[in-house]
Amino acid sequence: MLDQTDPTTTGYAPLTSAAAVTSGLSSVGYISTAQISMAVYLAHHLRKPVLIEGPAGVGKTDLALSVARYLTLPAIRLQCYEGLDEGKALYEWKYGKQLLYTQLLKDRLGDMIGEANTLETGFERLNAFQDVFFSENFIEPRPLLKALQQDRGSVLLIDEIDKADEAFEAFLLEVLSDYQVTIPEIGTISARVPPIVFLTSNNVRDLGDALKRRCLHLYIDFPEAAREQAILAARVPGIEAHLLSQIVQFVQALRQEDIRKSPSISETVDWARALLLMNAQALAPDLVRETLNVLLKYESDIQSVEGRISKLLRGRDQALNSPR
Repeated sequence: MLDQTDPTTTGYAPLTSAAAVTSGLSSVGYISTAQISMAVYLAHHLRKPVLIEGPAGVGKTDLALSVARYLTLPAIRLQCYEGLDEGKALYEWKYGKQLLYTQLLKDRLGDMIGEANTLETGFERLNAFQDVFFSENFIEPRPLLKALQQDRGSVLLIDEIDKADEAFEAFLLEVLSDYQVTIPEIGTISARVPPIVFLTSNNVRDLGDALKRRCLHLYIDFPEAAREQAILAARVPGIEAHLLSQIVQFVQALRQEDIRKSPSISETVDWARALLLMNAQALAPDLVRETLNVLLKYESDIQSVEGRISKLLRGRDQALNSPR
């Protein structure tokens, strides 16, 4: 039986079941699945990060942000990119503050060194001030350190880890294994409350086995029609059921086309909002053609699909009218 973590030590109420996660995420507008909810539930109780893979725009980032809203925890995001290093992700020294304090204490330091009886004593006094300048008071925490310092815990999102270098991926292993980091001048800093960690990947490159071993794996694909309708209903309040069904059927058909980039959930939401703004009652070829650039982001895809809009709409109508 899984350990039901004491909320007094975690800073937030425990997730009692995968079904509770589904309900909680729904309350903040995220339509989950059994697989997604189970991954969140296990991540909480096993204290393991979740590595989320899948196409861009299927709700990987939004899952982490929704968990933070549901648990009323701070969401701390680290956006990965090529060349990201420890300094940008963990901490930086407040050099300006150090310089200011140096100027303020300059005269006093001269007096103290002057009062020293020996050269050795003078060095000892200087070293004492060096320890002060390289302390937590002069550290500017970046996302990783900030997540470890939260008194109630946090949700740490390491977004698009596949864009970072392998060296940075190796650096993350200490953080994800023991929820602690080592700063040479200070020592090891451990998490006050271990964060719930999500890493996302669009499979730009293969991730290392060591990182994968430390994570629970979750793959999120484009949603089936029923779930996508539920997502749109939650994100676009006020849209008519008939138009909602037409939108989803058309987008689902569009994803079967041979195009460079299939429309994501976020782009479907944007399209639904655009159609609602235009007071659309139903999809028509001209309306779809005028707004196709909301769904498709490459001109080659738009040109490829424009000549097939009527056929795609007819296929949609057949799907809607077919017997269940």
